[in-house]
Amino acid sequence: MAGLIRPEDVQAVKERTSIEDVVREHVTLRPGGTGSLKGLCPFHDEKTPSFNVRPAVGAWHCFGCGEGGDVISFVMKIDHLTFAESVERLAGKLGMELRYDESSGGRGRRDGEGGLGRRARLVEAHRAAAEFYASAFAESPEGQTARDFLSAKGFGLDDAALFQVGYAPQSGEALTRHLRAKGFTEDELVTSGLSARGRGLYDRFRGRVLWPIRDITGDTIGFGARRIFDEDRIQAKYLNTSETPIYRKTSVLYGLDLAKKSMAEQRRAVVVEGYTDVMACHLAGIDTAVATCGTAFGVDHIKMLRRILRDEQGLSPARVVFTFDGDAAGQKAAMRAFAEDQRWASQSFVAVAPAGQDPNDLRQSAGDEAVRDLIEGAVPLFEFAVRSTIAPYDLDRAEERVSAMRAAAPILARIRDTALRPEYVRTVAGWLGMPVERVGSEVARAAKAPQRSPHRPQQRPAGPPNGEPPSQAPTLPVPDLRDPLVAAERQLLQVVLQYPGTLDEQVVADLPTEGLRAPAHRAVLEGVRAGGGLATARTLSSQGWAAAVSSATREEARPLVHEMAVAALPVTLETASGLPPRRYVDSLVTRVQEAGVAGRIADALSGLQRAEPGSPEERALAEKLSVLYRERARLRAQME
Repeated sequence: MAGLIRPEDVQAVKERTSIEDVVREHVTLRPGGTGSLKGLCPFHDEKTPSFNVRPAVGAWHCFGCGEGGDVISFVMKIDHLTFAESVERLAGKLGMELRYDESSGGRGRRDGEGGLGRRARLVEAHRAAAEFYASAFAESPEGQTARDFLSAKGFGLDDAALFQVGYAPQSGEALTRHLRAKGFTEDELVTSGLSARGRGLYDRFRGRVLWPIRDITGDTIGFGARRIFDEDRIQAKYLNTSETPIYRKTSVLYGLDLAKKSMAEQRRAVVVEGYTDVMACHLAGIDTAVATCGTAFGVDHIKMLRRILRDEQGLSPARVVFTFDGDAAGQKAAMRAFAEDQRWASQSFVAVAPAGQDPNDLRQSAGDEAVRDLIEGAVPLFEFAVRSTIAPYDLDRAEERVSAMRAAAPILARIRDTALRPEYVRTVAGWLGMPVERVGSEVARAAKAPQRSPHRPQQRPAGPPNGEPPSQAPTLPVPDLRDPLVAAERQLLQVVLQYPGTLDEQVVADLPTEGLRAPAHRAVLEGVRAGGGLATARTLSSQGWAAAVSSATREEARPLVHEMAVAALPVTLETASGLPPRRYVDSLVTRVQEAGVAGRIADALSGLQRAEPGSPEERALAEKLSVLYRERARLRAQME
């Protein structure tokens, strides 16, 4: 047995390899301080980058999970290789010949492997197979059927060469003989998934068009094969390489090696459903397109794209567009994608052609511009999910509208941006032709209900160590104080709790609960009213009033009552009275009142859109809108 790689060669590999270039094959990096780069860690799921690279010292470290090391340890961990295989892989990229200490015994290359570890041998076998298949496609007489098939899909020989499309001869032994002649062993061919054992060794793929599947670094690690002959005894339209030491279908995306650079630059990704769709998109100028390989788009795929897109909190959202067929299977795929949408910080969209065509069919029928328009015209994933869900219901029937509302409510409840959720509720209420308040109440109930989707794990508090189930008490989303209206709501409630004497009893009593944007703030306002309102506040001490509101407030909102009862207002109190300025208090009241009127205007406009032209309902809504517009103008004048 050959020995260990010589230490001086290992050191030379580390010194000559750019750790920055190696890491960038997997992670989009950006400046992170003097001499440092940072990005999302590839070894644990995170939304704020804690993975750091120091190119000058050839080291990396993640402050989130604690992993770290040099370029060799990075390759070992990211590609699940041994130390020797990692060094050999890096040396291969450098074109460097390694030397082995024959006297050391121990680990090193295996006999008959030409100095390459197992992974490198399997990758090399796939590289040779891809060249063999591509040659058979382009040059062999038997490959004419494959060429005709691709031509019928709208692709020429140059297009096929760009994606190295191949053809597997029907004989069943051609590739096996070719690779055996190149020195690959039977075990290597079987382990790689290129050959299989029966009465002898035979080719895994026979009489099919093939697409080489590459990992993110560009190494061919598997194939996708399309049936083109009626006499093919395997009825499945597509066959993929089985799981091997180098290929795992849940961790690879077809076309990612070609798309990753543009993805990182544009912070956009397009996920399509097939190999020809990837080809069509790239040829049409959508060079961020990728596809899954014989499996649904899942969690590992999301993690992979998040690292490339820099899908981080605090940055402008990246954009991910899914293309699905317009049939039931496509809608099901879209719902699976929506179930995992909470894992992204990016904005997710869906593109479906009017006739339900996939990008390849659309390119053939309408050209490259139509494909580009399809992607640019994508609608939010939430919208597609809701419309697909309510489509089977007859919205002209009251009971069907109620059923559609109940089916759509869990989708709305899972929208992670709680500041946008009320606007989405209004939109969906318009589609359903139902009152916004009723839809909002149903969404609130759905938000409290346990999530039963098999595609998304429930996010619950950690249970006690004895394994007993955690409490299922409902929770309220934390108010987003970056929203100016939510911030105004909070400050007004602080005044109600701390300085109730500065407010008019009737004004507070007339504030519409549904006009508050934050659900937690609505719960506190309900507690204020249930606790007796400002009339009761004037009969109690400050401590007694806060306690009364707390006891009347829903349990999940009580901590917020306690917090707002003591938190300082962002304004200087008047020296003489120790109270907040009257102009400040009035501005808070007017701002919240104006938001409530704006919501009622949106409701009336939605009803006006649904009303029959010229009907009494339309006239009544128009009159209501006129009154509301005047009220809004009055409130805005007070705010100036």
